[in-house]
Amino acid sequence: MKDFSTSIVRTLRGQGFQAYLVGGCVRDLLLGREPKDYDVATDATPEEVMRVFPETYAVGAQFGVVLVPAPQENSAEASISRTVEVATFRADVGYSDGRHPDEVRFSRDPREDVARRDFTINGMLLDPVGGEVFDFVGGRKDLEAGVIRTIGEPEHRLGEDKLRMLRAIRFAARFEYEIDPATFAAIRNLAEQIVVVSRERVRDELTRMLTEGHGRRALLLLDESGLLPQVLPEISAMKGVEQPPEFHPEGDVFVHTMLLLDHLPQPCPMTLAWGALLHDVGKPATFRVADRIRFDNHVEVGVKIAEEICRRLRFSYDETEQILALVDNHMRFGHVARMKESTLKRFLRLPAFDEHLALHRADSLASHGNLSTYEFLQRKRAEIPPAKMRPAPLVTGDDLIAEGRIPGPKFREILTAVEDAQLEGRVSSREDALAFVQREFPR
Repeated sequence: MKDFSTSIVRTLRGQGFQAYLVGGCVRDLLLGREPKDYDVATDATPEEVMRVFPETYAVGAQFGVVLVPAPQENSAEASISRTVEVATFRADVGYSDGRHPDEVRFSRDPREDVARRDFTINGMLLDPVGGEVFDFVGGRKDLEAGVIRTIGEPEHRLGEDKLRMLRAIRFAARFEYEIDPATFAAIRNLAEQIVVVSRERVRDELTRMLTEGHGRRALLLLDESGLLPQVLPEISAMKGVEQPPEFHPEGDVFVHTMLLLDHLPQPCPMTLAWGALLHDVGKPATFRVADRIRFDNHVEVGVKIAEEICRRLRFSYDETEQILALVDNHMRFGHVARMKESTLKRFLRLPAFDEHLALHRADSLASHGNLSTYEFLQRKRAEIPPAKMRPAPLVTGDDLIAEGRIPGPKFREILTAVEDAQLEGRVSSREDALAFVQREFPR
């Protein structure tokens, strides 16, 4: 995509316009990283950009933003949408809602455009043709020093768009940078105002924190900044909730959860990251001391709390189902050695079981460190052929009707019992299965 974005710059310049790479892609290139996206800044208006590139998508023309699609290649990636965002130099006027500019004024001056951006490390321009970096805000110095700093006065810049507070945390965690003291102080002062940001934008920013490989540092910075109780009060409530030391020598529920995030696989599926964060979310509400510290029914309570969080953050139905399944099943790993063969096979058949297994591994490493159950399940998955894990049914509802049975709730009980016997090797043919039904469920 760098070559394509460079071609856009060349084309715009050939039409008499200024054009540069800008923002995160410049930062990543200077760090020797491959950018996920490429952005171009230009003094061409959206109408002029669309005239130069007729296939452009005017997704945000009122803000000066259009998308230029890259030509499709004859490869497996041809069906993936690949675009470069081309934005007109602009100055933003007023952010009365703390989210969007009240007015956008297009500009011919790249300095004016850079001055309205969020952080210095994201405020540099790059000439991809000549290789020159234009840095009007001290971004290169902060990049070398490992500092996240706002462009301009911190409270003003963060107050314009409150989501920038979460972005500062995410960048600091991702790059393992420090946040400039004045910027961090401003975040602490404005933390309660994060509630004006849409839940979807908060969800997406938190998801990036959890899946980019530095989830623990991100959550600790959220806590230190005062943002955590605003965006995830249920996680903040884990702090200081003690656990039985014989099972959790590492510390309280919050400490355990933070350590667990360090052991998630990379890349990490979004549902796994959230399931990991929320797996013990029911413990604070169920804490009690009896013969030892106990958390009775913390899984059931945790599923309800996790469901509320997923609803609040507007996860999709499928995402919510998987996150809740991870919370609901994480304690079942302690019983696998005692499971019947049929129960074990059904457990291994859970949708996206790799995520359940990855959560158990991280959960173990963040507490007792014993991976024997994880290794046992890995062996079982390798040993059991797919046809034995999920065999074709030997008996169907039609067979039961043919026997003169009346359809109803009993059918499910019968068919489940037949499948159990099949999974355990007690029946292996249709004749065996029908005989089993007649013996175990006489009419």
